[in-house]
Amino acid sequence: MVEAVLIDLFSLTANLQSNLQGLLHNTLEAIEKCSSSHAPFVYVMCCQRQGSERKGEQESLLPALRGFQSLKRRLEVVCAQTTAAALYTVKQRLDEKDLSIIKVILPTLRKDLMKVYINHLFTAVYQFEFEDLQVAPDSESLQISEHQHEGQMLPSQDMALIQHEIQMYLESLPSLKGELTILRSSLIPDDIFLHGFTTRTGGISYIPTLSSCNLFSSSKRRDPQIVVKENLRRLANAAGFNPEAFHRVKVDHANAVCIMGKTEPDDYDGIVTDQKGVTLAAPGADCIPVLFADPVRRACGAAHSGWKGTLLGVSMATVNAMVSEYGCNMKDILVVLGPSVGPCCYRLPHESAKEFHRIDPKCVRLFDSANPYIDIRRATRILLERGGILPENIQDDSITDQNQNITFCTACHPDKFYSHFRDGTNFGTQIGFISIKD
Repeated sequence: MVEAVLIDLFSLTANLQSNLQGLLHNTLEAIEKCSSSHAPFVYVMCCQRQGSERKGEQESLLPALRGFQSLKRRLEVVCAQTTAAALYTVKQRLDEKDLSIIKVILPTLRKDLMKVYINHLFTAVYQFEFEDLQVAPDSESLQISEHQHEGQMLPSQDMALIQHEIQMYLESLPSLKGELTILRSSLIPDDIFLHGFTTRTGGISYIPTLSSCNLFSSSKRRDPQIVVKENLRRLANAAGFNPEAFHRVKVDHANAVCIMGKTEPDDYDGIVTDQKGVTLAAPGADCIPVLFADPVRRACGAAHSGWKGTLLGVSMATVNAMVSEYGCNMKDILVVLGPSVGPCCYRLPHESAKEFHRIDPKCVRLFDSANPYIDIRRATRILLERGGILPENIQDDSITDQNQNITFCTACHPDKFYSHFRDGTNFGTQIGFISIKD
């Protein structure tokens, strides 16, 4: 069942006169007749010309909007100077109401163009269907600016212009939830390495569980890749790295490690390099983003360590890759555990808890319960120490100076961090990142 209808009048606003009003009135009448049992939300998208006021644009359409009682509270006119701005505003309205099934009514010659905008600004969470807006070809007041035939691929130049328009609009948006904040460890020498752990502030993602500096896009979430790219651009600008030389692990919740410069595995949770200016990153939204640095051999790494990866030894696999590939000495490698879910909040089924109990009984609290509390950080530290990493070269929440602590519990700090455990399936993601300075 259609939850929302988007009427695209963007290319038809050169002359907002009686022809357009009649066209809109007829379209709304058809929607009302077809939706007597369930009235959808209706958004009318039109162009706000340079220097005009939104109120004036809406008043021009008022005669066509009168009389639709069932749609009255569900109808909104969205005026903007670009299609990107108008469509992004409509997306915000859809997300506020958790709507996903949308019918788009638009001129035939706008369809291919609109699909490109939708592909950039929406994810697979949304379902779109398209219906032609009947425009009389001899109507002088309804001029359509696009000349592509339906079903024909847009020229690459036009697609690049659309992407640029969207990027420029997103760059113009204000940061949400305050300034961008980066947590840094005093263990990693900042004269050799650039590194940090992100928090949730300073980006443009607006959905509550994703706001605001979400750094991961997925087909199951509502934040599109282009928004995540803008958040990353802002992070790179604040941190001082090149977003075009940025490599994030391809999460598999296992222990494979990618060696930069060699054949990239299909999936991996660890990544290492000795190349300058290349930024490595590991995500976390409860799982631990782990950073590795060897100031002697000037090599670094990042790993994503959830409970499965912890048990499979992903952190030591990353260390071993640095040793074998770059000749690192185990005693020189520094390891920092980033924000992650703490033993105060994280629970696993008893069968999984047994594996952590075998590492160290202190990794499990209320062991005899059906869902004991688990300390994946302690397990990670123990496995690293057993592998040869010096205890003083590991930073986590066991350090005594709390002002230096960066291993906060993500579930306990909703103002600072994302948490899958706390927020459910539509959760945001922070990262740990590291690179060798030029």
